[in-house]
Amino acid sequence: MKQDRTLMDFLFIAIIGGWCLVVWAEDSLPGKDVESLLAIAEERNPEYAGQRFEADAALARVVSAGALPDPKIQIELRDITRLGAQDPTLFPNQVGNTRYLITQEIPWFGKRELKRTVAEFEAEGSQGQAASVWNDIAAKIKIAHAERYYLSRNERLTNEILDLMVRLERIAETRYGNGLATLQDVVRAQVEQTSLRNELIAIETEYHHRNTLINALLARDPMTPLAEPERLRPLPPPAKLDYAVLLLRVQSHNPLLSSAEARLAAAEKNRDLVYKNRYPDFTFGVSPIQYQNSIKEWELMVQVNIPLQQSSRRAAEHESEAMLSAARMRSEMTINQVRSDLAENISGIESVRKTETELSDRLLPQSEINFRAALAGYENGKVDFSTLLDAERQTRQAKQALLKVQLEGQSRLAEIERVLGAAL
Repeated sequence: MKQDRTLMDFLFIAIIGGWCLVVWAEDSLPGKDVESLLAIAEERNPEYAGQRFEADAALARVVSAGALPDPKIQIELRDITRLGAQDPTLFPNQVGNTRYLITQEIPWFGKRELKRTVAEFEAEGSQGQAASVWNDIAAKIKIAHAERYYLSRNERLTNEILDLMVRLERIAETRYGNGLATLQDVVRAQVEQTSLRNELIAIETEYHHRNTLINALLARDPMTPLAEPERLRPLPPPAKLDYAVLLLRVQSHNPLLSSAEARLAAAEKNRDLVYKNRYPDFTFGVSPIQYQNSIKEWELMVQVNIPLQQSSRRAAEHESEAMLSAARMRSEMTINQVRSDLAENISGIESVRKTETELSDRLLPQSEINFRAALAGYENGKVDFSTLLDAERQTRQAKQALLKVQLEGQSRLAEIERVLGAAL
């Protein structure tokens, strides 16, 4: 008896432990909220990681851009036969004399500083580009999470309507058996159920596609499970959606703008550098000369390149001016696009707020009252089955419209945060 009780206790503990492991595994899955997804993507997304490496590489180029070229050493073995008195030799102390030439190239004044400045601005632009890539990835994740929430809730709603249609089919069968309804009512209820089951298949497919998209953004296997989304982020209050205030934040935080400004500054400095090429660079050298085992002569050397190829220089200057103009146009285009996106999404989120209020406070309660009245009327024989189905569809459409509006609100919020370069 005691052994049986011990065995039962062991089985009970094993069952409870297994259940706890299942619950823990489900709780540990990302996807319940968007924050858990963003945390993984920021660490693992390969596109963002690649952009960060490129930004690091651009930052490393700053040091080398302003550095002097490596010095050069040249060795000349002169008169290796000693005027024919010996066989050729390559030993410095056995030839007529050996000349060592050490040279260092020195660019014209200001060129090194300009090269370093260009590299600094390019590195800043690369960092802004990396931040912009992350903003795009984060916006995709936020929107995909909202779509998963919409599909999940729409699936629940469709299942509820399917259960309701099963009940209506039974009511129609009862009324048909009592001679109070036609067989067509039963058939129409069955047709509605088939249609709803097809909708469920489409919803499940779309839900799977969204999971696949998120797993790709998280650099995970497409079939890796995700937790069911539990909530959406609340929309910001109207006080936080002032266009003028947000525009100031955009101008200081938007990575696309900072990247465009940095690349514009780099283009300006690069143009100045190209114009500096009108002036020559120098090469300085010192040359000790060895006779047998001792240094007996010293020479100094200065070399200046002559900028005679004026046509190629003018072409390079024209190129730099054109690139500067293109950078200005891209910067202006970016500013206009950012402003347009900000204004459009602020207006869109306000429209979402008003529509959601209308749906939740007016249309949805009215449609539910209408359906309950139609259901009672059908049971009492005062309303036909078509009227009941119309009332059911109106209720379902109102609930789906509310979910769609919430999805649009989340999409607008994600776009605003993408433009801002930060969370609201």
